[in-house]
Amino acid sequence: MAVLATAFATGCQRPAPRPSPSPTSAPAPSATPAGPRAPADVVDLAAVDPSIRTDIRYATPHNFVGRPVAGYAEPLCLLTRRAAEALHRVQTAALAQGRSLKVYDCYRPQRAVNDFVAWAKLPGEQQLKGEFYPDEPKDRLFADGYIGAPTAHSRGSTLDLTLVPVPTPDQPAYVPGQPLVACTAPAGRRFPDNTVDMGTGFDCFDPRAHTADPRITGPARDNRELLKRLMTAQGFENYAREWWHYRYVDEPYPKTWFDFPVARSSLR
Repeated sequence: MAVLATAFATGCQRPAPRPSPSPTSAPAPSATPAGPRAPADVVDLAAVDPSIRTDIRYATPHNFVGRPVAGYAEPLCLLTRRAAEALHRVQTAALAQGRSLKVYDCYRPQRAVNDFVAWAKLPGEQQLKGEFYPDEPKDRLFADGYIGAPTAHSRGSTLDLTLVPVPTPDQPAYVPGQPLVACTAPAGRRFPDNTVDMGTGFDCFDPRAHTADPRITGPARDNRELLKRLMTAQGFENYAREWWHYRYVDEPYPKTWFDFPVARSSLR
């Protein structure tokens, strides 16, 4: 989708679509109103639209770090109500075309971004390089903009997502230690999640994950363009380097980075 300079671009780590400054010049997260509890207008997406599928990768070992990420106490999609209701409208339009949305990541606490930053400084921890950044040196992930801090995700109105067919096939469980296949491999070879073909896997740190990369053609190109049309029509903006990353333009907290954990207990 996927998604360390300003705004976690991998997956989305940067406030799309502007390029991010260096880690040393990134603004510090706001201390107010961020805290252990979410604002009253942050909701669990499932309460707004339970038909939207979820695969919250950072609450599992199946992500570029290779373990659950700090701050993801539960596999939930938390969003501001404004963004969640807009996403519900996207889902209605997608279902009319025989597709459903599936989200990989939504609100991301600042502590998770800090975890990514700490991980990036450990050159020996590259357990899932073969899947998520097969051709990118780990020590270039910051400089090449694949990871950034802070991230628009921490403001509560940015998410990573894809399209799945309707009816939706089951997704095989990820088994830690299973053989890795590059996220750039053909759809029939890479990790068999139940998404339609988007040309790469989620969180693929490779130029082929850029939304308009010319090497992505045929059905994969059509699927990326469909997702972009559906999302744009309801007020979301794509980050051009990641086909999966969208920010709700009319976000209610454009200058606040929150740090409450991804958990039901964070909600009011």
